[in-house]
Amino acid sequence: MATGIGLAAVTLALAGCAANLGGSSIDTAGSEAAASSSARQGQRSVKIAMLLPLGGFSQTAVIAKSMKQAGEMALFEFDDPAIQLIAKDDKGTAEGARAAAQEAINEGAEIIIGPLFAEAVAGAASVARPAGIPVVAFSNDRKVAGNGVYLLSYLPETEVNRIVTYAAANGKRRFAALIPNGTYGAAIENAFRASVSRSGGTIVALERYEPSANQMLEPAQRVFDIVKQAGEMGAPVDALFLPGGQETLPSLGPQIAYAGIDTSQLKIIGTGAWEFPNIGRDQVFVGGWYPNPDPRGWREFSERFARNFGQAPPRMASLAYDAVSMAITLSASGSPDRYSQAAITRASGFSGVDGVVRFTPDGLSTRGLAILEVQKFGSTVIDPAPGAAPVEMMATGGINRPAAAADWVIPSTGTF
Repeated sequence: MATGIGLAAVTLALAGCAANLGGSSIDTAGSEAAASSSARQGQRSVKIAMLLPLGGFSQTAVIAKSMKQAGEMALFEFDDPAIQLIAKDDKGTAEGARAAAQEAINEGAEIIIGPLFAEAVAGAASVARPAGIPVVAFSNDRKVAGNGVYLLSYLPETEVNRIVTYAAANGKRRFAALIPNGTYGAAIENAFRASVSRSGGTIVALERYEPSANQMLEPAQRVFDIVKQAGEMGAPVDALFLPGGQETLPSLGPQIAYAGIDTSQLKIIGTGAWEFPNIGRDQVFVGGWYPNPDPRGWREFSERFARNFGQAPPRMASLAYDAVSMAITLSASGSPDRYSQAAITRASGFSGVDGVVRFTPDGLSTRGLAILEVQKFGSTVIDPAPGAAPVEMMATGGINRPAAAADWVIPSTGTF
């Protein structure tokens, strides 16, 4: 079942620079916003479709419904009478997404936001491509990107390259790694090997594991034995890469401590999957580094979301907000080519809740990520995102992923 929402007043037109997608940007658009709103008068509405697995009461449906709310929040904050958001349930399947996309296109949608899962993205794209309608999806499976499909999600390659590059710049040259199995792990391993090589480093040990406490024990022990032997031989490992999340780190932490690994000498590094509440409860991870968007944007967004909807948002909600905001921003041109590849892949990119994002012609996204250091309570930004305004080192205090949203996170250790 579709829902349509049309709202009133102004939009943003920020030509020649990264479009600010945050809610506060309305106050700074000034005469450009007024000019855009004036230019809209008499024009037909612009219809933006949002496809998500909205049906039912599963955890996925809860996340999807909050993402829909985030998209609606963007519509309210940009407050443009010419924009209509059409939300449809894609059922999380290829067939459901194909039908939902066709309905949206028949109703005049010029761009499709979503779906969430790779299978559904492929289904939506099968009808969107022939119609010349771009798809800005939330899947992190790069196999569905390209030919009019753009992935707004966090791609593992970007995170891995950022953390390895930062570690190497801070004297880390000899790496060990424990990486989960599966398609996510394969992408992580390939990116890790390439990033270490580009940084002039060496991989001393690397093991893959199944993400259960018993099955990860032997691979972990092999890596820890090599790490200790390397130290005894005078060629210590500088960094241990653990790209797991809240599904695996609580099991790995005690194993690291039991193995006697000295984390004061060896830096533990990870990916954005480390961004979960209470990671600092395990002393092993305190002082560890991981890449993530600057938490200020997320904190401000989540506070606005909570005021509007009475609950903390899931972390995926910011993607939906930014996607709808980007579509609204591009609509301001009034051009029939407003959603062309050239418009979506513009060099200046788009500045949203999670910082600047740019799309490449092959449908992938690049992001500027900060480096955070785990503290006992929360995390601290120790290296701002490239191009971000200088900030003092800032403790997030765990606010950038509210505890109330802890169970509302699609696992970061898988491809979806």
